[in-house]
Amino acid sequence: MENRIYLDNAATTAIDPEVVETMIPVLRDLYGNPSSTHGHGRKVKALLEEARSKIARLLNCTPGEIIFTSGGTEADNMAIRGAVKHLGVKHIITSPIEHHAVVHTVEEMQHSGKAEMHLVRLDEKGHVDLQHLEELLATYPDALVTLMHGNNEIGNLLDLEKVAALCVKYDAWFHTDSVQTMGHYRFDLQQLPVDFLACGAHKFNGPKGVGFIYIRKGSRIKPFITGGAQEREMRGGTENVYGIVGLAKALEICYRDLDAKRAHVEGLKQLMIDELRNAIPGIAFNGDAEGRCLYTVLSVSFPPSDAGDMLLFNLDLAGISASGGSACSSGSNTGSHVIRALDTDPLRTTVRFSFGKFNTADEIRQVVGKLAEMYAVPATH
Repeated sequence: MENRIYLDNAATTAIDPEVVETMIPVLRDLYGNPSSTHGHGRKVKALLEEARSKIARLLNCTPGEIIFTSGGTEADNMAIRGAVKHLGVKHIITSPIEHHAVVHTVEEMQHSGKAEMHLVRLDEKGHVDLQHLEELLATYPDALVTLMHGNNEIGNLLDLEKVAALCVKYDAWFHTDSVQTMGHYRFDLQQLPVDFLACGAHKFNGPKGVGFIYIRKGSRIKPFITGGAQEREMRGGTENVYGIVGLAKALEICYRDLDAKRAHVEGLKQLMIDELRNAIPGIAFNGDAEGRCLYTVLSVSFPPSDAGDMLLFNLDLAGISASGGSACSSGSNTGSHVIRALDTDPLRTTVRFSFGKFNTADEIRQVVGKLAEMYAVPATH
């Protein structure tokens, strides 16, 4: 993949070399089963619990509130299905622009008659209408509210504190998919009254196939996957120990370098906004691109043009990796449910560019230059 430019960090990120170095000894030498009581097992169990404690310290919660999973999708399913099955939830309040891990799960709960789904309205920029959310909560108290912290396609950020306060006011459960924001923002879970929170390590330069669900004490649900006493009897199955060790190291690095990384990535995003405006007349951005938005994601709306029909394909041919939306929808030809929910012009083409710490300003300029060529407008720098 030499000389390719990777701008799809919202789909996955390159694993940090420090994380690889931390995982190698676990892969190579520490092969005991953490559930075994002999020396080999105890040594690996100690690593597992050390990783859990490290994550808990970073997030300011207790180790018992961290349950390791295969990633964000499993964590979302565990929270939603557990709330319906074990907490007596009959109403679920969500939005039209959630990740499919949430949307499809809530839809299944409704279709099976286990819970009723209620969609909160969005404003013109795609933010949750908090007044409508309160109206729904007043009508359906004791509901489960499931709203993502940072949207994976347009990057809009939810005001977690305000939503959490509303949930407390109406005795509702609050689940947030924080897959796009974990490792990119600091969380203080002692101060933030969220009941369930989902994380996937590969979104912040950790390994794929591992994540966790935060379950606040008192929000006790039963296992989603049964068959063993692992994870304090909350998730059956032998733990992905080397992945968990990598996850903890990746999060530690994120917190250590967060301010510098954020300044670098924010600069890349702003550079792309400025360069695109100079290079392509009629360019626009979906969501609240320069307001309350992820600094890692830019959803670009290109003006109607023949170039738009094959834009992603031609970018790929030019050695540029970007996305039309969520990676989980990349094989679908139905288009993005998020972009549709924003009521955008169907003649315009949307491309999501998402940035990471390994990207450079030179790469951004190269990409904009290539886009300008495709739209037959000379780029200016």
